[in-house]
Amino acid sequence: MTDTVTIYHNPRCSKSRQTLELLEGEGVTPHVVKYLETPPDAATLNSLLDMLGLEPRELMRKGEAEYADLNLANPALSREQLLVAMLAHPRLIERPIVVKDGKAVIGRPPTKVLDLL
Repeated sequence: MTDTVTIYHNPRCSKSRQTLELLEGEGVTPHVVKYLETPPDAATLNSLLDMLGLEPRELMRKGEAEYADLNLANPALSREQLLVAMLAHPRLIERPIVVKDGKAVIGRPPTKVLDLL
């Protein structure tokens, strides 16, 4: 295991910025993945979902235009179809996600990341 902390970060998101500041304030220099510029691949996204204990729709930002445009609320969509949508449209992925030692949390509120440290 490693003590590396990774944050899937969107600098335009206030919660994401607050979470990064909180980590740095705790003396942690995380590996920052700007996931809109460098989206996760399918294996990474599946791993994040496993660590979070969530299904794809639970990790989606339902207020994004793509969610409505792609009819992602449709209960008939399979896990694979939802993953494909998230991979094609990373804005749909909730943020920030912080990972350490095989565990992950969503930094909403930002103080949730303290559970990992």
